[in-house]
Amino acid sequence: MISLTNIMFVALGGSIGAVFRYVISILMLQLFGSSFPFGTLLVNILGSFIMGIVYAISLETSHLSPELKAMVGVGLLGALTTFSTFSNETLLLMQEGLFIKAILNVLLNVILCIFMVYVGQQLVFSRI
Repeated sequence: MISLTNIMFVALGGSIGAVFRYVISILMLQLFGSSFPFGTLLVNILGSFIMGIVYAISLETSHLSPELKAMVGVGLLGALTTFSTFSNETLLLMQEGLFIKAILNVLLNVILCIFMVYVGQQLVFSRI
């Protein structure tokens, strides 16, 4: 069931996630330049880590309210992580003939993000 309360929590989380994504992307551009999409990679890794934590906490305890799950899991992480940007940047690398960078971008995002979900879950499971 859709509730106005959950929609408001998703909107709040989404606004926070969007700001985090923007700030992280700008910082990564300033640190590393634009030769590789490090900003997208970092937000995908962080989002995966946080998703692992949220998922594990929701399995281990009933203390995570539906509103908080909606705010973090859907809103914040939905705005923070950037699969559409990742896909576009990978295609642009391919169109520029930078196939090694395109493959590296796919492999790093997929492998590191799956690993970070695992790390996030293990962090929670080992503390509870």
